Amino acid sequence: MTATALPAPRFLRKTRLADNEYRRNFRQIDNDVIEVITSLEADAITPLMSKIYLRLLKAPDKYVESSGVLRFEEEIREGKRRTAWQVLCDLLSVSSSTANKAIKWLAEVGIIGYFSGKNGVGLRIFLNRASSSIGIKPQSATKKILPFSPAPSGEPRASFGEAGFRGSHAGENLDLDNNSRTPTGGADREQSDNTSSGLPRLASGDANQDHPMDSITPDRTSASHTVIIREILGMLKPQLEATIQSASRQAASREHDRTREWLEKFGLPKVARVAQRESYNILRQAGLMLDSSNRARSQLQVGASPRTARGPTPLSPTEIADTVEFCLFRLQTDGQSIDVTMAEISAKAGGYLLAEDAPKVRELAEARARLLESKEET
Repeated sequence: MTATALPAPRFLRKTRLADNEYRRNFRQIDNDVIEVITSLEADAITPLMSKIYLRLLKAPDKYVESSGVLRFEEEIREGKRRTAWQVLCDLLSVSSSTANKAIKWLAEVGIIGYFSGKNGVGLRIFLNRASSSIGIKPQSATKKILPFSPAPSGEPRASFGEAGFRGSHAGENLDLDNNSRTPTGGADREQSDNTSSGLPRLASGDANQDHPMDSITPDRTSASHTVIIREILGMLKPQLEATIQSASRQAASREHDRTREWLEKFGLPKVARVAQRESYNILRQAGLMLDSSNRARSQLQVGASPRTARGPTPLSPTEIADTVEFCLFRLQTDGQSIDVTMAEISAKAGGYLLAEDAPKVRELAEARARLLESKEET
């Protein structure tokens, strides 16, 4: 019988952290935000106000555009197009009306900012901060540079990083009247022959003063630091410019590709359909009867991109409305019944109308036809 390790508990029965522990995997919420989203006014809008805000706060990384900014775009799920608003409603797990009321109220009180763009650019939500939760750090006092001790007077000076000599060196007598600061029995012992000794003894503290390089003033030192910083910035500037330019080009290219894809999928086909329908309306008002047998199967496919040629797909509400207009146009201009027109554009006949969309089109078209007949009789 083998022993299996117990899974780690998700929550611990402790309220304080140990000295070697720290907090991680958590988010901060302003007290004013908690007070507003749990207020009675928020409950009057929707009892799910706090859940909606927390789900926005804990949105997946794919919806996070930058710190505190969420961006929702159109998505394709299971072969169907989901708008940015539908994606947001799926994230919040509420209905469209509830999400509309909650987002509008949160934007009015200032907890979030809301921007909805057009032409398929999606929508953005900005998670604002409470003004009472922002503090200003005090400015740190400027540190003063302590002055360097001046070099001693006199020609003899000690070398940088080396001890001074006591005794004769190269025919000079260096500070023979000063006592050494070394411990007793160390380098301060008497030496009979200073010139022949291979181990020189330490001289007094006066000989161990800063060498001439240390006598540089603070102004000259700060100036050298400034020059070094300028040189470093000069070396980093070309690399930073190249990186920023590359990132800018990539962002512009992605935005250009998204705009072009939207135009190919939705913009141009919609413009072509509207233009064709308006042209037929003008011809119909002029009393011109057109032979529409060649237009039966291509009425709603003008300007469609090659990607839509894979086969008929379920129609959107806008496309259903356009199909109803086409059936009424054939009924008024050619006297062709709605069922015959639907049979010509059905998927079985090589058209785009699926069997599941046919009842919707027939119901709307017959209702519109009855309405037009009643208006003509009156």
